[in-house]
Amino acid sequence: MPRYRPHLAARPSWRCRVCGAAWPCSPARLALLGEYRENRTGLLIYLGTMMYDAAGDLTGQYPPGVLADRFLTWARPR
Repeated sequence: MPRYRPHLAARPSWRCRVCGAAWPCSPARLALLGEYRENRTGLLIYLGTMMYDAAGDLTGQYPPGVLADRFLTWARPR
């Protein structure tokens, strides 16, 4: 039986260590939504912190707003 490997970011590329997709990848998003199910504000604070770190590592690689969409927009309550 295969064991679960968490989809975590590899720095400084901010790609998933498991699937290679831009982090947070789909499996990471699902796991984070489950982990923070009762604390959406906490999730957004965590993701904002990760976005801040990624912005430092990825300086000049993305136009403004792209990292916000990648890290935050999907996690806002609907």
